[in-house]
Order: sequence, then C-alpha cells, then structure tokens
Amino acid sequence: MLFSRVPAHAAVSETVDLAPPPSRGFVNAILRRLSAASPPPRPGSDPEAISGRTGLARWAVEELTRLLPAQEVEPAAAALATPTDLSLRVNRCRALPEQVTEALEAAGHAVRPGTHGPDVLRVAAAAPASLPGFAEGWFTIQDEASVVVTAAVEAQPGQRILDACAGPGGKAGHLACLVWPSGVVVAADVRPRRAALVRTTAHRLGVPIRVLVQDARRPAIRGTFDAAMVDAPCSGLGAARRRPELLWRPTKSALARLARLQVAILERTADLVRPGGRLVYSVCTFPRAETDAAVWAFLSKRPDFVPAEVPGPDGPALSHRLWPHRHDTDGMFYAGFRRG
Repeated sequence: MLFSRVPAHAAVSETVDLAPPPSRGFVNAILRRLSAASPPPRPGSDPEAISGRTGLARWAVEELTRLLPAQEVEPAAAALATPTDLSLRVNRCRALPEQVTEALEAAGHAVRPGTHGPDVLRVAAAAPASLPGFAEGWFTIQDEASVVVTAAVEAQPGQRILDACAGPGGKAGHLACLVWPSGVVVAADVRPRRAALVRTTAHRLGVPIRVLVQDARRPAIRGTFDAAMVDAPCSGLGAARRRPELLWRPTKSALARLARLQVAILERTADLVRPGGRLVYSVCTFPRAETDAAVWAFLSKRPDFVPAEVPGPDGPALSHRLWPHRHDTDGMFYAGFRRG
C-alpha cells in the first residue's frame, strides 16, 4: 500500500486471504487502519530513515551511500521507488520514430521523446499490445537504459554478435536490426521459456535471430563473434520503477552468489569473442559486488582482455552507471572490454 501501485482495497483483501485464519481479523484491522492514515515519515538522514520513507531495503540504501554523494542518496532511492512512463524503442527495421509518434498521437496518446537517443519514445502507462503499431512490430517495450547498453556494443552491418543472456529479446532484436541485412545475431538463454520469448519478439519485430537454449557457463556454440553482450542475471534493483517488489525482495546475502555467476558467464562468453573483438557487460542494478568487483574479477581471470571505452550519456568511458534521478532511466551499470 505504501510503496507499490496496488490499490489499498485490493492489498487489504488479498493479504487477509493469505493470512492464517486465526490472524485474519488482526491483519484486516491493522491494514485498514494503515490505509486510512499512513504513519508519518521517519525523520533523519540515516539509511533506516531513508528506507522507511522510500521503501528501498536498508542494505541497498547503505550501498547507495557508498556510491553517491550524501545529498543524492535519498533522491536516488526515491526515484527507484517512483513509477515511470512506458518506454518504447522504435524498430527502425519496420518504422521510423516520426511514423510511430504520429500513430500514437492519432490514437490519443501523449508522446514525448526519450532523453538519450532518437529511437526512444515515452507514453503514459498502457497495455503495450493495445498501442497502434505493436502487432506490426514498429516498436518494442524497452527502458532507455537498455537501449543505451545495446548501443554500447557498437554493432555494425555484417557483423556476428552474441547476446549471451538474451531473454526476453529486446536487446537481441535491437542488435539484429543494427547488423541487418548481412550480419548474424545469436541470442541464447538458459531457460527455454525465455528463449521462446526471444523467438516471439524476433518474429514480431521482423528481424532474423538465431535462438539457442544453453547455460552460458558451458556454451554449446563454437566459433567466434565480432562482439558479445552479457546482460547478466542480477539483483535487479535498478528496475524497481517497473517492478516495485524489487525494492525489498533482493537480499544482500545473494550478492556473492550472483557475482560468481556473473563472472563465470563473462569468462566463458569471452572465449567466443575474436581477437580484437568487443565484450560488453551490463546489469540492471548498482551494488559494487555485481558491478565494479565483477569487472575486476573478470579482468584478473582473463588477462587477454583489457578495459575499453564505450559510449554513454556522459561521454565515452570504461564503465557507466545510469541512475533514474540523474538520467531518467532504470538504474544500470555497464562496462566495455576488448580482446587483445
């Protein structure tokens, strides 16, 4: 009720139904009292107080204090907890931004351009399939941070590109359009259901993608690629604007396991990059274990790779952090490498 978009009556009803029968009266009374008069925000600038005001888990707020200036910690946490507009990436293999804008406005949708590139449009939250042009593959639903990360791969027509953790397929679809018509994109995912989503996305967007189910720690493919992208499984804190449960669901205890997985995927994906080829690592989160530390661990294990500048909203750099309160995107980290 306090930190998500669920209506109060629905939150009360569903939670009471989930409670054990002897507790339901108590749960109902507490939640109805809470829905009628929320408690005053806790004062102070400590992590516990900021967590109470924004809904972001205390340990995640503490992580923000190590990454951002003190005056930005609460704005960052609040931005992660604030719902945002729907972000559309125009599929230039099927349509142009002007064409999509015209169709959306004709259907009564207010459209504003994205912040970091010409191919992103913002509209108020709506059922994506109800928007004009969705069925025709004119666009895909994709936060602008993901568009920026895909652009950092710098895919060119005719190149061979690997998306090692591709589900549900938005980035792979973007890459496929960039290398079209003579290039090849291989999109892999460990889960068959997510691999199927990649295939569905590619079909709707009208772009050729070779879809593969594999564990990226034990690749089933051979050969080399001009570039590879590892958009790795992560705690997902940066996507809380669209999935508010991510404010509190991830746990600090899971970070070490996730970091080991991320580095293992990077190591094995690196085998598939040709000499001189590019590798981009990204996660939609911000803890140091999954970002800077993962990069350092990878470089220590793979001396044949060196950090490489990749483009970003603030100019070329070896790595980038995107923040909702600064960049009006999901929280995202990405870094570039080149094989010697």
